[in-house]
Amino acid sequence: MTSMDQREEAFERKFAHDEELRFKATARRNKLLGLWAAQKMGLSPEKAEEYAKEVVRADFEEAGDEDVFRKIRADFDAAKVEQSDHQIRRTMEELLAVAAEQIKTAG
Repeated sequence: MTSMDQREEAFERKFAHDEELRFKATARRNKLLGLWAAQKMGLSPEKAEEYAKEVVRADFEEAGDEDVFRKIRADFDAAKVEQSDHQIRRTMEELLAVAAEQIKTAG
């Protein structure tokens, strides 16, 4: 194997590893977001855990964060929770940073 092949293989491994970490951080962020939203909606701890799982599942509808945002937005509207779109998106960003840090320190 040439050094160019080795470098290419190393790059591919790093890319796959980074994608896996990004996936894990996003899934964890979605769980944290679901727990945050459940608390805002006044759900019981048991219902909050189930709701957090629903938020994680919502992320599989399409690529990106819009599917998760739409779920939270619709659920807040239905529950009459006062949160602006900006507040929801900001919380999504903040919780992604928290989730990434948790993944980094756990691994």
